[in-house]
Amino acid sequence: MSDPRLVARRLPDGPGVYRFRDPDGRVLYIGRAGNLRRRVQSYWGRLGDRPRLVAMVRRIASVEATWCDSEHEAAWLERNLLQRSRPRWNRIEGGSEVVGLIRLDPSRIAGLRFVHEADGPGRHFGPYLGGLRVRQAISAVHRVLPLPYAVATGGSSREFAVLFGVGPADREALVATAVAVLEREPSAVSATRSKLVRRRDRATAELRFEFAAKIQEEIAALDWITAEQKATTLDRSDEEVCGWADGVLVRYDVRAGRMCTWTRRLASERSARDRVLATPVRWEAFARRNAELAARLLNGEGS
Repeated sequence: MSDPRLVARRLPDGPGVYRFRDPDGRVLYIGRAGNLRRRVQSYWGRLGDRPRLVAMVRRIASVEATWCDSEHEAAWLERNLLQRSRPRWNRIEGGSEVVGLIRLDPSRIAGLRFVHEADGPGRHFGPYLGGLRVRQAISAVHRVLPLPYAVATGGSSREFAVLFGVGPADREALVATAVAVLEREPSAVSATRSKLVRRRDRATAELRFEFAAKIQEEIAALDWITAEQKATTLDRSDEEVCGWADGVLVRYDVRAGRMCTWTRRLASERSARDRVLATPVRWEAFARRNAELAARLLNGEGS
């Protein structure tokens, strides 16, 4: 059996979920990281002031990891796995972030709104983790696309509409752009982000540092909600995601739109072929990458 400290060195420096097992194969702990290699290696650093963690590290016999496409995806996968089964060393069942959606109702003055469930009129996007982040992302989109003011109203709303240079005739185009951003269309996301960066930089040049910091938080929130995230969706589909590499089969089960189980085992290419071929196209790159990672961790490549 490979030394888990050496296995940690083979992990990618990208986001993902890691899992520790004891000598009997039981899962000790599930965690997530923005940088898998750095986070997992840290368990073998200085832990003198954390006796509970020291006790767990002594029992780690193997390390497993899933390499995700974003930190948001890793957060969702960790949450789903912990809600399905909570290992002994995990204190909580599935994450503490608030779950939310973004609702777009073209007929409402409010434009985009944060909601907890898709139980009202309009179109919904998400789900997302982190109530504050979602609200900051909404603020970011409204800063570039002032939907609340592209309406036929009077008073202060009309004054702001004049200030932003928008009116009822612009609402359809603004809605279309907002939808493109929330659907993660690369050009729309890039254009919106670039406008926010310019406003942040202008505020910095004008020594408006608090305002610049606020926009930077909005940029980070926009990045969070527009990064690729497949681990939890609104379509409530059931899927089996499988990848194979160098004698190792990895499998993830998606139930009601949530990726909730993750296994790996030794398997011949022939026995794995049908499952791999049945994997939905949108999951193929993810499954292949994680099969290659599982094989590298098990077989010692790069150690």
